[in-house]
Amino acid sequence: MGATKTEHFTEQQNRMASIAKALGHPARIAIIEYLLKVNACICSDIVEELPLAQPTISQHLKELKNAGLIKGEVEGNAICYCVNPETFEILKGYFNNIINTVSNNKCC
Repeated sequence: MGATKTEHFTEQQNRMASIAKALGHPARIAIIEYLLKVNACICSDIVEELPLAQPTISQHLKELKNAGLIKGEVEGNAICYCVNPETFEILKGYFNNIINTVSNNKCC
């Protein structure tokens, strides 16, 4: 397997790739949608909502958290998760820039 050579790309490009990779699974999209719906939850709530085993959901939560898309706080024996609005603001700015550029581009 070859090296990813991430050092050849900007910090923003690497950050967006990390976020996009974390969003690249339908279970993670479903988790984010669930967190938005309930505005916070505990891992066991997600297990009851999605047709996945608890260890699988925990792995997806870990990937979302590593990408900065969600935050988690320990509450007793459980972790309460919520969407991280700062990362979604970064996504919003990135895609707004693309939309504005495409809208002004007369190519093809």
